[in-house]
Amino acid sequence: MTRVKRGTIANKRRKNVLSQVKGYRFGRSTKERMAKDAIAHAGTYAFAHRRDKKSDKRRIWQVQINAAVRELGTTYSKFMDSLKKSNILIDRKILADIAHSKPSTFQKIVEKVK
Repeated sequence: MTRVKRGTIANKRRKNVLSQVKGYRFGRSTKERMAKDAIAHAGTYAFAHRRDKKSDKRRIWQVQINAAVRELGTTYSKFMDSLKKSNILIDRKILADIAHSKPSTFQKIVEKVK
């Protein structure tokens, strides 16, 4: 039976793991066992923070809408309530963009809702 040397596969795996943790600090960037642990934690954080990013954006939109609406003499909660009652279905992302880029259009929306 022929002899099989296993070193190349192990080296390839180790090189792959260590390339994923390039830039990490201390032993996490040089030691294979610590690097594997760091990769696993980084993956769970990335998954959770992809979800958190969506709520962070929503908060920013709410602040932007509130700032624009207060200049026109009302509050965010009253504005959103009157939007729903008048059946205007524009989401917060679009409203924040309109308030920022086209204030005259946003002012027309607020006047229509009042």
